[in-house]
Amino acid sequence: MSGSDESALQGLRVIEMGQLLAGPFCGQLLADFGAEVIKIEPPGKGDPMREWGREKPHGQSLWWPVIARNKKSLTLDLRTEAGQDVVRDLARGSDIVLENFRPGTMERWGLGYEALSELNPRLIMVRVSGFGQTGPYSHHAGFGAIGEAMGGLRHVVGSPDRPPSRMGISIGDSLAATFAALGAMMALHARHRTGRGQVVDSAIYEAVLTMMESLITEYDKAGYIRERTGAILPKVAPSNVYPTADGSGILIAGNQDTVFKRLAEAMGQPELADDPRYATHTARGAHQEELDALIAEWTGGKGADDVLALMNDNGIPAGRIYRAPEMLEDAHFKAREAIVRVMHPQLGELAMQNVAPRLSDTPGAVRHPGPALGEHTEAVLTGVLGYDAARVARLRGAGVI
Repeated sequence: MSGSDESALQGLRVIEMGQLLAGPFCGQLLADFGAEVIKIEPPGKGDPMREWGREKPHGQSLWWPVIARNKKSLTLDLRTEAGQDVVRDLARGSDIVLENFRPGTMERWGLGYEALSELNPRLIMVRVSGFGQTGPYSHHAGFGAIGEAMGGLRHVVGSPDRPPSRMGISIGDSLAATFAALGAMMALHARHRTGRGQVVDSAIYEAVLTMMESLITEYDKAGYIRERTGAILPKVAPSNVYPTADGSGILIAGNQDTVFKRLAEAMGQPELADDPRYATHTARGAHQEELDALIAEWTGGKGADDVLALMNDNGIPAGRIYRAPEMLEDAHFKAREAIVRVMHPQLGELAMQNVAPRLSDTPGAVRHPGPALGEHTEAVLTGVLGYDAARVARLRGAGVI
């Protein structure tokens, strides 16, 4: 990437409070683009994400270096008055406070938006929760899985002959965090005009709901309820995973009229594009199963490499279904540096996904992996807040940091 050495959010200070994934992923997105993200963690134990993940070489999480990358770690007991005073001091000179506690928690600590905005009217508070800050469910416990279920995603994921499934990632948390980051940028833009901050309220179930396309409208106007359909979308054809002679599968998406015509020609069966059963999007949808069978018969007689080459040569969207090994070896991933390697003081070189999206002049970057617990506590207290050594020692002696 070309451009200046500056990142897009350089000069922005974010105080990240909360734990696990929904809030911290928002913090990761902001930190990736240069915001100074000061993550507050409980002394002695830190964010539970430090323990999450299946694989733990040297007893350390491989999730933490990613979700906490580019951040500073400040240990602070938020349940103490002294710890709350530190947050107030930080809020005076910060742009964003990011939290994902159950609604009401910040207010009980005297750290709600009303209180902090009196100290800093330009402060933006980004709040991520299961059900939002208002409404009858707002105080219910609301992990990402529940938001995915109530937002409509779980019901449509999986095979039709099985109970609702889940994605292999924490998509509800990540969606809410992404919308939270988007909301933070909107609030910053509004602040340029008004001079005041505001609250960004990102609910997991609403973030999922926002992604559900026309699901609500289809039921409201036509009485249609979307169901689980496995690898296809009903009435969108052809778009499926097709078998190949070497046992692989290729995903081919030829559902647009002009693309399907090119697919028919690549298959050596150009007459399919003029067949009334397949000539239009609606017709192909009505004959989806038989069309998929025709394409599967053709792909089944060829190797995956040959099928993929034909698709690429004819401008037909197609690709393999990748896992991590394929991503690490793919030439396109390498050319765009979609995966980067970062040095970790204990784990050595770590591969992880790079920053997205790409900005031409003020790009983001992975500058360092997730920090050790409390690694920046003294630097933040003395360098950012100007506390003297005696005050820091008192806080440490009282177990506040």
